[in-house]
Amino acid sequence: MGKRVAVMLAGCGVYDGSEIHESSAVLVHLSREGAQAEVYAPNVDQMHVVDHVKGQPTQEKRNVLVESARIARGNIKDLAKLDVKELDALIIPGGFGVAKNLSTWATQGKNCVVSKEVEAALKAFHAARKPIGLCCISPVLAAKIFPGCELTVGQDTECEKWPYAKTAETMKELGCKHVNKHVTEIHVDAKNKLVTTSAFMCNAPMHEIYDGIGKMVKEVVRLA
Repeated sequence: MGKRVAVMLAGCGVYDGSEIHESSAVLVHLSREGAQAEVYAPNVDQMHVVDHVKGQPTQEKRNVLVESARIARGNIKDLAKLDVKELDALIIPGGFGVAKNLSTWATQGKNCVVSKEVEAALKAFHAARKPIGLCCISPVLAAKIFPGCELTVGQDTECEKWPYAKTAETMKELGCKHVNKHVTEIHVDAKNKLVTTSAFMCNAPMHEIYDGIGKMVKEVVRLA
């Protein structure tokens, strides 16, 4: 039997949900590693819905679980039903939904609140010494919940290639250690069993983002 890995989604679409290419890359690489992906999402309303053509919020209302089901091809479970005892690892792709629907990072930064269900899941895997993979913006969840942990969101100096580098500084303010890495690299916090990679925090070619996520997934499965 392959490893059973929970993949937690936050909606569907970079600006208000899970980043679709990152989510797809996680699922493809899990398949390649012979692991069984089990997709979960919280059954809550999105913070808001963004028109991805205009980049502007609309008046629509959408549900995180229902939207995440688009990526999961309908094969998805309510996060409330996650049982850590039946699973070997957890991976959370990025996308603004992590900072809007799984937490309030988008509006409150380091003073954010992580959703109770999301925090409970992360703490359960951590307490069971089961690995957690995080990419793009999702490492901020670990920065908030596990003080002193080691993470990467890429680089900590803002430039055209790294437009979100200030995130690293904010994470440091929470007491965690940020490790600068290139987009194709990962960082492993062996003590906390956290594996992180920057993905779309970097303005990089799609295949480099895909490769970095692949290394993250491979290491998560190995640690499981």
